[in-house]
Amino acid sequence: MKRPWFQLLIAAMLGIGLAGPATAGCKDHPGPEIDWSGCDKTKLLLTGDDFHGANLTNVDFSFSDLSGADLSGANLTGALLTRARFVEANLQGADLSKAMFDRADLSQANLSAAKAQKAELHRANLTNANLSGADLGKAELGRAKLTSADLTGAVLQRAYLARADLRGAKLAGADLTEAELYLADLRGADLSTAKGLVAEQLEETCGDATTKLRADMAPPADWPCTRAEAEE
Repeated sequence: MKRPWFQLLIAAMLGIGLAGPATAGCKDHPGPEIDWSGCDKTKLLLTGDDFHGANLTNVDFSFSDLSGADLSGANLTGALLTRARFVEANLQGADLSKAMFDRADLSQANLSAAKAQKAELHRANLTNANLSGADLGKAELGRAKLTSADLTGAVLQRAYLARADLRGAKLAGADLTEAELYLADLRGADLSTAKGLVAEQLEETCGDATTKLRADMAPPADWPCTRAEAEE
C-alpha cells in the first residue's frame, strides 16, 4: 500500500508533466517569445533587445528604455509603459490594446498594423512614427505629438485627439469617424482622402492653407487658430 505522502508526490509530478506552459519567467533574460506577462521590469535598459512574439501582457515597463528593441508581433495588452522609451523600436503588428503609454517616447517607432484599441497615449511622443494601418479605435491621444507621423489607412474611429499635434501628419485613407479633434493642430496634415471626417469636427481644429482637405470640404472660416490657443 502506497503511503499518502508518496501518492501526493506522484500526483504533483504528474501535474507538472500535464500542465500547460510555465508561468511567466520574470527572471528569464530577454528573448524571442519570452513570457514576461505581469512582470515588474521598470527602469531597465533594454535597448536593442529582441522581444518579437513575446508575451508581455500586463508587464510594467515604466521608465524603461527599449529604444531600437524588436517587439514585432508581441502581446503588450494592458501593459504599463509610463514614460518608457521606444525610440526607433519595432512594434509592427504588436497587440497594444489597453496599454498605458502615458508620456512614453515612441518617436520614429514602427507601429504599422499594430492593434492599439483603447490604448492610453496621453502626451506620448509619436513624432515621425509609422502608424500606417494601425487600429487606434477609441485610443486616448490627447496632447500626443504626432508631428509628421504616418497614419495612412489607420483606424481612428472615436479616438480622442484633443490638442494633439498632427502637423505634417499623413492621414490618407485614415478613418476619423467620430474622432474628437478639439484644437488638434492639422497644419500641413494630409486629409485629402481621410474617411469619416465631417465639417463639425474640422471646425474645432487648428489649420491653415497647408492643411490638405478633401475636395468636398472647405476650411473653417476662423482658421488658423494660434498655437497658444491650442496649448491652453
